[in-house]
Amino acid sequence: MKLWQKNTDVSTAVETFTVGRDPEFDLQLAPFDVLGSMAHVTMLAEVGLLNKEEVKQILTALGNIYQQTTDGSFSIQPGVEDVHSQVEMLLTERLGDAGKKIHSARSRNDQVLVDIKLFLRNEIALLVKEIQPFFELLISQSEKYKDHLLPGYTHLQLAMPSSFGLWFGAYAESLTDDMLTLQSAYKVVNKNPLGSAAGYGSSFPINRTLTTKLLGFAELNYNVVYAQMGRGKAERITAMALANVADTLAKMSMDACLYLNQNFDFISFPAELTTGSSIMPHKKNPDVFELIRSHCNRIKALPNEIMLMTTNLPSGYHRDLQLLKEHLFPAFTTLKDCIRMATLMLGNISIRTGIMEEEKYRYAFSVEEVNKLVLRGIPFRDAYKQVGMAIEEGKFTYDTSLAHVHEGSIGNLCNEQIGSMMKNTVQDFGFEKVNQAIDQLLASGGA
Repeated sequence: MKLWQKNTDVSTAVETFTVGRDPEFDLQLAPFDVLGSMAHVTMLAEVGLLNKEEVKQILTALGNIYQQTTDGSFSIQPGVEDVHSQVEMLLTERLGDAGKKIHSARSRNDQVLVDIKLFLRNEIALLVKEIQPFFELLISQSEKYKDHLLPGYTHLQLAMPSSFGLWFGAYAESLTDDMLTLQSAYKVVNKNPLGSAAGYGSSFPINRTLTTKLLGFAELNYNVVYAQMGRGKAERITAMALANVADTLAKMSMDACLYLNQNFDFISFPAELTTGSSIMPHKKNPDVFELIRSHCNRIKALPNEIMLMTTNLPSGYHRDLQLLKEHLFPAFTTLKDCIRMATLMLGNISIRTGIMEEEKYRYAFSVEEVNKLVLRGIPFRDAYKQVGMAIEEGKFTYDTSLAHVHEGSIGNLCNEQIGSMMKNTVQDFGFEKVNQAIDQLLASGGA
């Protein structure tokens, strides 16, 4: 079944090529397609294109289909082109002419637009829920190990004293900025394109404000041409937000691989969380972090993939856009898996104590000695030269006591402030309003 089918059969080769893997990803859109249809038919009744009995029957049937999409019993039957066709076919089989009326005043273009917006909105919300406990773990570990020093590096050369409190806290604060970009992506996808039809509106007197409210969208995509132009843009913006989270995880994973290396020997993990070698019995490999690093680096390439796939497309719909789902949708699952594994690993980390007491790290305290001279009244450049000469002459002396008190330093991590930033950002998403609207919409169909 094809919604556009007339009297000419399409070549099997063309049909196979153009459909591609779309049914596989359409299954992920199924519950959102039903939600969009529930809002649409409610609106059609409000403007007089369906009567009360018809809309009641359709909403009940859609409620039943929604249950199928969530319990795993929904499928796209062989020969049915997409999820939109499957839902309409099921309604028509159950309700007859009433099922044939639901496509009034809409196109598959705005159906897939609203499906993807609802899908992305939901996936971002799920991702936020995964990030929160990981963030809390990082803050907790930062506090737990705030007095445990480790070397800081620039150019991968020994630089200045750092601490595990700083290290864990740095990635926690990185996630607060990543969360801001996720919130920006959420605001872009939380706009309603439904009613744009094929991208040029409809001569029916539809009420797009009503469907916006029913689906819990914060706002409309007002201009119907832009609603279609937003396809690809919303995906690219979302991909960039995912890439930011992935970048934080990839950098953290690289640190963990280095710190586990015997030449660093800063951290360790239980044997059951590392892997071995088929030939070297001593090996404990950081495979989890290596795979997180690689998965996340691939996600970092995603915005560029989407950008190139949509390069030079004029306004209006183009079939190129279908392929975006194959690239973007799996990234959510991969990123959530990486966050869960990073949480498992860092929740079981062991930190070696007394690292900075080792003489090989003595020059990491050179700046501390310069600063002590400055505090005694010696100009900084003279103090720098004095310590530098002592190092060259083998006369450098130091102690490992530190007095860092400014905001964000070893002695003043500001984890409470970092936690507040994250809390405020999460609250600003407004998930409750969306959930309430969807609950009410499902209740109208008895789901």
